[in-house]
Amino acid sequence: MKASYAAIGTLLVLLMAEAELTMAVTCNPFQLSPCAAAITSGAPPSPLCCTRLKEQKPCLCQYLKDPRFGSYVNSPNAKKVASTCRASNPKC
Repeated sequence: MKASYAAIGTLLVLLMAEAELTMAVTCNPFQLSPCAAAITSGAPPSPLCCTRLKEQKPCLCQYLKDPRFGSYVNSPNAKKVASTCRASNPKC
């Protein structure tokens, strides 16, 4: 009986790991549009902004390298938004 519980537990762990792999982030800087006002004007970020920022965090280094988005991602207001949202700035 204990062996079957161990097998079920192992199977659940494997399935959860598989689910995490399939839920990879799609890098799309336009997903950060709810943060535009906070980044450009210094307004407080919305909860949606914080959620999107955390979702797109793996992509921020890519955005920093892009001349269209780098200055926004690296701006003082963007750093303030990241701090307010408790999303650390990327170390690229």
